[in-house]
Amino acid sequence: MRRLSPPAELTECSVATVESPIGPIVLEADTEAVTRIWLPGTGPGVLAGPRGAPGPEPLDGPAATAAAELGEYFAGHRRGFSVPFRLGGTPFQRAVWTALGSIPFGETVSYRELAEIVGRPSAFRAVGQANGANPIPIVLPCHRVIAADGGIGGYGGGVAMKRALLALEGVELPAR
Repeated sequence: MRRLSPPAELTECSVATVESPIGPIVLEADTEAVTRIWLPGTGPGVLAGPRGAPGPEPLDGPAATAAAELGEYFAGHRRGFSVPFRLGGTPFQRAVWTALGSIPFGETVSYRELAEIVGRPSAFRAVGQANGANPIPIVLPCHRVIAADGGIGGYGGGVAMKRALLALEGVELPAR
């Protein structure tokens, strides 16, 4: 997983929709990195209609890499991602998002444990808020963060989607 620094100048941004078992995922990328992944039911695909529909040109660069890696992930052939991405946000948010990338495939951590990983053990609520604002879901696996009591917690794409992603990775949580 490669994280890039913010660009010195703005570069051209492309938007593409990738079909997945959880629904259409919208990718935003520039020539160097993925800048945003929108889960089904969120983002520009919902707000702007067909804006995210792929054009006749094939995907290239980071968008093509992200699409291929997501396809491999959903097919059960990929456990981690190498696509370059760029994070905005505050230093605290970036610390949380970066820490998400260290959670192994098929494993979960609690919001409290994630707060400890980023060196802010009493900031588990703030970690939850940063987790919910993750701009690169799945690649930075915020779905692997659960409540301390083993409950599912929340998810930007909805609890059913979080359960589906965890099930894809072999994680079974008790029904509540």
